Amino acid sequence: MRKFIGMAVLAVFLLALGPGSHAASTRSGSGTIVIVFKDGHRQAFNLSDIERVEFPGSYTAGDTGSSNPEAPPRGHYVGKWECGDGNGSTFYITLKDSGDAMRSIGDVHGRWQYIKGEARVTWDDGAQDAIRKTGSRYQKFAYRAGKSFTDQPDNVTDARLTAPRPI
Repeated sequence: MRKFIGMAVLAVFLLALGPGSHAASTRSGSGTIVIVFKDGHRQAFNLSDIERVEFPGSYTAGDTGSSNPEAPPRGHYVGKWECGDGNGSTFYITLKDSGDAMRSIGDVHGRWQYIKGEARVTWDDGAQDAIRKTGSRYQKFAYRAGKSFTDQPDNVTDARLTAPRPI
């Protein structure tokens, strides 16, 4: 009888311990992400608090990073940019994380890539624009159809990020 009572107490203890340990393991289940650091400690984040995850030095297919450590990361270019058109007016270039781009002049679609620390856009009409950090500001370099990003630009104007991601 004494052995039976001991087994029952042990079973109750294990049952009481089981849900507590299960709750600890599922606490960081659905709706959370757990980061395990090199030293072994773990930290959970609620997914509803996270806008995006970026990995420095990573890039999407076709994108190449910059050898300049001062260059802004790729994600910095995602958003809506107000740019000069070279004639005293402004227009908007919207760069999406997917690599899609839209130009408000003529509602032209394009694709952009992060190359050598700058955003390079090739528009469906053949024109190209580059948004580059020059000193402490950003500028838009415009190239007409048939030119490359290494040619002399047709115009250079200021560029300002008006609406950072998400768009």
